[in-house]
Amino acid sequence: MLWMPGPTELLLIFLAVLLLFGAKRIPEIAQGLGRGIRDFKKSMKETQDEISSLDDTSDKKKSELEDNSRDKQ
Repeated sequence: MLWMPGPTELLLIFLAVLLLFGAKRIPEIAQGLGRGIRDFKKSMKETQDEISSLDDTSDKKKSELEDNSRDKQ
């Protein structure tokens, strides 16, 4: 079962991060993390679009082959 930290634990975690990285560095880290997530989502969408376009192309070729075979009969 997953453990959810309470408000006290979250405050302690935030203070530890603040002490480790400093106030200037935290926005830079968050910005880099956001940029990474955005790039990942963009890549996922591009990959899904490419796969769906390949599926559409193969479906068209398949239907063309079936049409050609029917015409020959």
